[in-house]
Amino acid sequence: MIPLSQAFKSGSDPSKTASLLECMAVITFVGGDDPEDTEKSMQIIWQVVHPKLGSNVVAVKPSAAVITAVVSAWSFLLTTMDGWRLSPKLWQESITYLSSLLDKDDRSVRIAAGEALAVIFEMGSLEKFAAETKGSSDGSVSEGNKSKEGFSYIQGLKGKILNQVRDLSVEAGGKGSAKKDLNNQRNLFKDVLEFLEDCYSPNTSMKIGGDLLQTSSWSQLIQLNFLRCFLAGGFTKHMQENEFLQDIFGFTPNKRNLLGSEHMSNGEKRMYKSPNSALNKARTQLLNKQRMLSAGRNFGHYAVNVGDEDS
Repeated sequence: MIPLSQAFKSGSDPSKTASLLECMAVITFVGGDDPEDTEKSMQIIWQVVHPKLGSNVVAVKPSAAVITAVVSAWSFLLTTMDGWRLSPKLWQESITYLSSLLDKDDRSVRIAAGEALAVIFEMGSLEKFAAETKGSSDGSVSEGNKSKEGFSYIQGLKGKILNQVRDLSVEAGGKGSAKKDLNNQRNLFKDVLEFLEDCYSPNTSMKIGGDLLQTSSWSQLIQLNFLRCFLAGGFTKHMQENEFLQDIFGFTPNKRNLLGSEHMSNGEKRMYKSPNSALNKARTQLLNKQRMLSAGRNFGHYAVNVGDEDS
């Protein structure tokens, strides 16, 4: 049985690493019994880009695809956490790193970092961290100075992030830049900017069959986008029949809209039964994802036993 520390080792195929990260995040999201399990998984995911280096370990720079997958999986799990549980040290490291990613050339990296920062701000975690830093003095002059410096650093970082977000929301397209990707970036950071300046969360809606699925927070939006990407063609089927996902998003499908087979013509029914139909293709994609989930479990009992390995 291969432990996760080896499965995520530097030099692995980026696409396989990204898939394993997605599987681990979903397994934890669905099967994590308590916050400690989720926090362990988040630590393992984070160490893919911030490995614990020993005397015989050489750091290898992760690819943009792996960084994007790490940040997306980490922020997906963050949406399920109480931010007050996480240590100030973790917040400082993560927020500083995410801010640095906003300056990277790869647009997918910038978008993933922007979404993660939006969740952090929505949780009030940056303000919480700043307050803890300001109040952490033990009364001595030296400790008091350190606390003031830490508080000033956090306030300065918040201002830096605001300026970065503002610039990315109006970025001009460079040579060879894809218009769709540029528009996605602008739209995302316009929403983030509006949230940071006016506390307006993005409200979204999408049709599932004949029913409307709505989100009204960054956490819900991040969860929805991650699961849509992971389930791909099987997402609609899951939302119509998977009670776990329905509970997550407060979605109740109208039974009349499920498949609607009583209103289907003979031709439509033949298309539905065809192995080339969209739904059957979705089933195949979903089965492939489920096989990957099983592989993820075998790689290390997802996150529960990893703490024992590191200790």
